[in-house]
Amino acid sequence: MSMTRPNPSTHEHATRTETDSLGSVEVPADAYWGVHTMRALENFPISKRPISVYPELIAALAQVKQAASRANKELGVLDPRKQAWIDEACQRIIDGEFHDQFVVGVIQGGAGTSTNMNANEVIANVALEIAGQPKGRYDLIHPIDDVNRSQSTNDTYPTALKLAMTASLTTMLLELDALRIAFGRKGREFHDVLKVGRTQLQDAVPMTLGQEFHGFATTLGEDIARLRETIKLLSEVNLGGTAVGTGITADPGYAASVVRHLSEIAGNPLETAPDLVEATSDTGVFMTFSSALKRSAIKLSKICNDLRLLSSGPQAGFGEINLPPKQAGSSIMPGKVNPVIPEAVSQVAYAVAGADVTVMMAAENGQLQLNAFEPVIAHSLLQSITWMRQACWTLRVNCVDGITANTEFLDAQVASSVGVITALIPFIGYGEAAKLAKAALATGRPVADLVVEAGLMTREDVTRQLLPSRLSGVHPITQAIPVADLKAEASD
Repeated sequence: MSMTRPNPSTHEHATRTETDSLGSVEVPADAYWGVHTMRALENFPISKRPISVYPELIAALAQVKQAASRANKELGVLDPRKQAWIDEACQRIIDGEFHDQFVVGVIQGGAGTSTNMNANEVIANVALEIAGQPKGRYDLIHPIDDVNRSQSTNDTYPTALKLAMTASLTTMLLELDALRIAFGRKGREFHDVLKVGRTQLQDAVPMTLGQEFHGFATTLGEDIARLRETIKLLSEVNLGGTAVGTGITADPGYAASVVRHLSEIAGNPLETAPDLVEATSDTGVFMTFSSALKRSAIKLSKICNDLRLLSSGPQAGFGEINLPPKQAGSSIMPGKVNPVIPEAVSQVAYAVAGADVTVMMAAENGQLQLNAFEPVIAHSLLQSITWMRQACWTLRVNCVDGITANTEFLDAQVASSVGVITALIPFIGYGEAAKLAKAALATGRPVADLVVEAGLMTREDVTRQLLPSRLSGVHPITQAIPVADLKAEASD
C-alpha cells in the first residue's frame, strides 16, 4: 500500500488515492477506512447491513488489535511510539467511537478478511490522527505492517467473534433472567387461581394458573444454565496461529503473550487452543452455541403459543388470561386486539431456528485448514442473540408484567369440569369414576352431586377432597401428585 495524496476535487466530494497490489482507487478523503474496505464495498453490496450493526463485534476487533500491539511491543517487534498510538486508537473504538467507519457488509467472501482490513485501516488512520498526521500516511503507521503485525484474519476474526458472542450473550442472559423472574412473579400472583389443565388440547385434571406460570419460569431457568455453559467453550481461542495454525510470521512467544494481554483487556480468562491447526479450521463451538440458542428460542416460542391460546377470545376462545392490549388489531374489525407481542417473539424464534441451519451448513462446508464462511456464521449468531435479547425485553415489559387472570371464568370452568373426578379415584376406584364421568358429561350435572347420590362418598368427604389446594396438588391427596414450590423466591 502506498502513501496517499489528496485529490484536488471539490471539498464536498474530496477523495484521496490509495493503492494496493491490484492498483489504485479513490477513497473519500474524510474516511478512516481505505483501499481494502473500498474494494469490499464494491464487491459485496449484498446485505445492506454494515458490520457496525453489531457493536460488540467492533469492540472485540479493537480489543484483539490492542492486545496484539501490546504483545508485539513486549516482544520488541513494534516501535513503542507506534504502539502507543495504536493502543489509544483501539481504546477509543472500544469506548464506542468511530463505529460508523466499520462499513463493510456482514455478508462477504474471504473468511472475514474484509472485516479485518476494515479494522486495520480504521485503527491506523485514527492512530495517525492521534499522532498529528493526515489520514493515509501509511509510511508512518501501516494498517498491515503495524496494526496487523503477527496476525492473520484467520486467527483474529474468529477470536473477535468469540469475544463478541460472549459479551452479547451476557447481556441477553440478563434479559432472559429478567423474563424468568417476571414469570415467577406471576406464578406467585396466581398461586391460588384454580383452572382446568389440558393435555393434547383436551380437558385434563385441575391445576393452578400459578403452577402453569411457575413452569414457564422453570423452563427459562434451565435454558439460562445451558447457555451459560457455552461461555466456557468460547474462551478457547486460536490467536497466535496466524494463517493455518502454524504461527508463521509471529514470534514464538507471541501466542502466550497476546492471549494474556487479551484476557486482561476483555476481562475474560481466555486460553490458547492446544492444537492451533485444528482450532483454526474447526467451527464446532459455533454449532454448539447455535444449538443451545435455538433450544431457548423454540421453548420461548412454545410459551408464547401457550399465552396466545390462554388469552384467545375474548368470547369464542379459552379466555383464561388477559394480555395487555398494545395496539388495534384490525383495519376492518372494530375493537379487535391481537396478541402481537407473543406473535413477534415467536417470529424471532423461527429466525433463530433458520439461522441455526445456516450455521450448520457453513460449518460443514469449511474445507481443509480454514472455514471461509465464518462471516455468515458471525452474522447469523450475532443477529440471533440481538433479536433474542430484544424479544425477551418486549415480552416481559409489554406483555408478561401486565397479564391478568379471568378468575370468575376459571372458577366456573373448574366447577363444571368432569376432570375433577380423577381426584376421587383413590376413594371410589377407576371403574366407578369412569361411569360417573360419562354420566356427568351426558347430563351436565356436577361430579360431586353424582358421587354423593351414588352413595360412594359423603358430601363432607367429597367437599374436602375437592378443595382447590388438593385438586392442584399443593396439598397432595396421594404421594403420586407432585407439589410445586410456588413460594420459592426468584433470584434477582
